Amino acid sequence: AQAQLFSDPQLSRLHLYCSWKMVTSVTSVFFLSLAIFLPSGTSASAANPIRRVVTMLQDMQTKVTEEGEKEQALFDKFMCYCKTAGGDLEASIKAGKAKIVSLEELLKTGKAEMEQLEADLKEHEASRVEAKEAMAAATALREKEAAAFAKFSADSKTNLAALAKAIPAIESGMAGAFLQTAEASNLKRFAMEKADVSDETRQEVLAFLSGKEEYAPQSGQIVGILKQMDDEMAAALKEAEDAEAEAIKTYEALMAAKQKEVEALNAQIEEKLTRKGELGVELAGGLNELEDTKISLAEDEKFLAELEAGCATKEEEWAAVCKMRQEELVALAETIKILNDDDALELFKKTLPSAASLLQVAESTQSLRKRALLAIKEAAKKGSSPQLDLIALALNGKTAGFEKVIKMIDEMVANLKQEQSDDEAKKDYCDKELDTSEDTKKELDLKVSDSATAIEELEGSIATLTEEIAALQAGIKALDKAVTEATAIRKEENADFKELMQSDTAAKEILGMAKNRLNKFYNPKLYKPPPVEEPTFVQISAHASKRVAPPPPPETFGPYTKKTEANNGVIAMVDLLVKDLDKEMQEAEVMETDAQKEYEEMMAESATKRADDSKAVSDKTAMKASEEEALIAEQGTKAATEKELMATLELIHSLHGECDWLLKYFDARAEARAGEIDALGKAKAVLSGADYSLLQTARRASLRGFGKN
Repeated sequence: AQAQLFSDPQLSRLHLYCSWKMVTSVTSVFFLSLAIFLPSGTSASAANPIRRVVTMLQDMQTKVTEEGEKEQALFDKFMCYCKTAGGDLEASIKAGKAKIVSLEELLKTGKAEMEQLEADLKEHEASRVEAKEAMAAATALREKEAAAFAKFSADSKTNLAALAKAIPAIESGMAGAFLQTAEASNLKRFAMEKADVSDETRQEVLAFLSGKEEYAPQSGQIVGILKQMDDEMAAALKEAEDAEAEAIKTYEALMAAKQKEVEALNAQIEEKLTRKGELGVELAGGLNELEDTKISLAEDEKFLAELEAGCATKEEEWAAVCKMRQEELVALAETIKILNDDDALELFKKTLPSAASLLQVAESTQSLRKRALLAIKEAAKKGSSPQLDLIALALNGKTAGFEKVIKMIDEMVANLKQEQSDDEAKKDYCDKELDTSEDTKKELDLKVSDSATAIEELEGSIATLTEEIAALQAGIKALDKAVTEATAIRKEENADFKELMQSDTAAKEILGMAKNRLNKFYNPKLYKPPPVEEPTFVQISAHASKRVAPPPPPETFGPYTKKTEANNGVIAMVDLLVKDLDKEMQEAEVMETDAQKEYEEMMAESATKRADDSKAVSDKTAMKASEEEALIAEQGTKAATEKELMATLELIHSLHGECDWLLKYFDARAEARAGEIDALGKAKAVLSGADYSLLQTARRASLRGFGKN
C-alpha cells in the first residue's frame, strides 16, 4: 500500500537525483583523472585543469541547492495534503460512526414495530374469525328458533281456528255436526297432546270430542273450557310472537354490531398490511444503507491509517534526504576549499607531469603500454565501453604504473562478470514475472467475464421483480377499486330494498285500512275498530248534562240493500293485492339476503387476495432488495477485479519496458562482454610480461611512433 501511495513524481525525482549523483560522481572522477593524466604542457592557452574542476564543483553546489529548494516546496505541499486529507477523513469517519448508530437505532425500532404489526395482525385476524363464527352461530340459532316458532305458530293458529268453529257450533246446538269435521280431530289431538289443562278437564273435553253417548255434560261447561283453552292459546301465541319479534330484533342488532366489527377489523388489517409492506421496504433499504456505511467507514479508517503511516514514512525519508544533501554540500564545500588553497595550487604545478617527462620512460615500458593499448583499442572497436576508454586513458597518460592498470583491469573484469551474472539473474526474473503476470491476466479476464455475466443476470432478475411488484400493486389498486364499487352498489341495493319494503308495507297498511273499512259496513264481525280513549268522568258528566229528548223522526226512505256481492269481489281483489305485495316483499328479502351473502363472500375473498398480494409484494420487495445488494457486491467485486487487472496490465507493461531490451540484446551483450573480458585478459598478460620479443627489434621505431600518438 505504501509503495502505491508514494509512487509519485517526488519518488521518481529522488531516483533521478540519485542517478544524477552517480553520473556526476563518475564524470567528476573521469575529468579529475583526465586533468591529472593530461600533460601540463600540451597547450599554452589551455585552461587550468584545477580551475575547471573547481568550477564543476561549484556548479554542483548550485544544482544541489536549487533541487533542495524545489523538493522542499514539493514536500511542503505533500504535508499540507496529509493534514487536509487526514482532517477530511476524520470528519468522514466521525459522521459515518454517528450514521451507523442512528441507522442501527432506526432498524431496532423498525423491527420492534414489525413485530408489533405482526402481533396486531394475528390478533385482528383472530378477532375477525371469532366475529364471523359468532355471526354464523347466531344465524344458526336464529334459524332454529324461527323454525320452532313457525311450527308453534302454525299449530296454534290451526287450533285457534278449530276452537273458533267449535265454540259457536256448541253454543248454537250443532255440536254433532262439528264433531264430524277435521277441526274437531285437530282439536282432539291438541287436547290429548299439548293442552295445558288438568287431567279431569282433558278427559271431559276428549269425551265430548269423541262423541261418547254416556257423556252428557252441560254445553255451557264445555264452552267455558274451550274458551279458556282459546284464551290460553291466544295468550301463548301472543307471547311467542312477542318473543320472536324480540329475538329478531336482538339478532339484527347483534348482526349489525358484528358486521361493523368485521368491517372495522378488515380496515385495521388492511392498514396494518400496508404499513407492514412499507416497513419491510424501509427495513431492507436501511440494512443496505447500514452495510454501505460500514464498508465506507472501514475504507476511510484503512485509508487514514495508510495515510498516517505514509506521511510519517515520507517525513523520515525527507529527513534522510535533507541529511544526505547537507552532507553532500559540506563535502563539496570542503573539496573546493582544499583545491583552492594556494599551497595546493603550487603543489599541483610541481607534481603535474609534463610532455618531456614521457620520454624518460624506459623503452620496454613504452612498448608494453603500446601493445596493451592496441589490445584495448581492438576490443573497443567491437563496442564502446567506458571501462575500456578509462583504461586506454590511463595507458595514454604514461604516469600510472602497471600495477595500478592491472588492478583496474582486474576490477573491470570482475565488474563485467558481475554484470553478466546480474543480466542472467535479471533475465530469469523477467521470464518468470512475465509468465506469472500473463497467467494472472488470464485469470482476471475470466473473473471479469464471470462478474459481467452475474451482473447481467442480477439486473434481469431485478427488472423482473420490479415488473412483478408493479403488477401486484396495480392488482391491489384494481381490487380496492372493485371493492369500493361493490360496496357502493351494495349500499344502493340495500337502500332500494329498504325503500321497497317501506313502500310495500305502507301499501299493505292502506289496503288493510280499506278492507277494514269495507268490513265495517259489509261484514261488521270482521271489522277491527281502532283503539279509542276511555272517556273521563268529566266528559261523561258533560254529555249527560247536554242530553235532551229527540224530536220525532221525519218520514224517510225504505230499507237499504247492501252491495254484499260487489263488496266480496273488492275484498278478494284487495286480498290478492296484499298477497302480491307479500310475495314481492318475500322475493325482495331473499334477493337482499343473497346479495348480502355474495357481498360478504366477495369482501372475504378480496381481503384474502389483498393480504396474499400484499405479502407477495413484501416478499418480492425483500427479494429485490437482496438482489440489489448482491448486484452492488458483484459490481464492487468486478470493479476490484478490473482494478487488479489494470494493475496487472501496468505491471506487464512495466516488465516489458524493463525487460524487453535486456531479453532482445542479452546474447549480444554477453558476447560483447566476453570479448571485453578476453581483451582485458590479453592486455593484462602483456602488462604482466607475457611477451617482450618486439622490444629489441623495434625499440626506436616504437618510441617514435608512440611519441606521435
